[in-house]
Amino acid sequence: MTKTAPTEDELRDRIIADPNVVLEDRDMMRALIAANERKMGGNIVDLRGIAMERLETRLDRLEDTHRSVIAAAYENLAGTNQVHRAVLKMLDPTEFEAFLRNLGAEVADILRVDAVRLVLETPHGEQPAALETLGDVLRVADPGFIKDYLERTRPAATRQVTLRQVQPGAGNLYGDKADWIQSEALLKLDFGPGRLPGLLVMGAEDPHQFSPSQGTDLLVFFAGVFERAMRRWLS
Repeated sequence: MTKTAPTEDELRDRIIADPNVVLEDRDMMRALIAANERKMGGNIVDLRGIAMERLETRLDRLEDTHRSVIAAAYENLAGTNQVHRAVLKMLDPTEFEAFLRNLGAEVADILRVDAVRLVLETPHGEQPAALETLGDVLRVADPGFIKDYLERTRPAATRQVTLRQVQPGAGNLYGDKADWIQSEALLKLDFGPGRLPGLLVMGAEDPHQFSPSQGTDLLVFFAGVFERAMRRWLS
């Protein structure tokens, strides 16, 4: 069986009964406006048509902004959940050696980074024999190393979190991974009065994973939790 096309009267009655069908259809409205302009002739400016075009442009921009805001909200929520899971995993170990190994393995996997390094300054930069078994995560440096490393891209870096491309001379931090780590997040750590500072370094192969234009609120939170965990171990 075939459907017969509605007659003009039927179509008219249908539009009168539900005019939103026409009003909400952009293509149909454009066709009606164009037909009206042709009927008026080329010497007449239809201000309503111009206004509608401008409103449509503004609506398109608002829809684009709306989509961008929603996408950013979902991304922030995903990032928050990611950092919360990493914090919970970081607090699981009950021994310092397990704490460091967990940091370079499961915590790094949750944060989707390719390398994690904890830099601790000591008076002579010498690693005690007791720390030699703690793997690649721990690095011991001379006093002032952290300040110098943070200020390689800008002087007097006072921010707790610095995001940037990996700088030349970072091989002593990343070891055999230095050739392919391209960007890094640097979390400056305060272990309390009378103690030298620390630095938590997260390295990524993706050169765009960490950049100065990104927000750092979640990493500041992670650094705060890490500081408190380290104070417990250092005490």
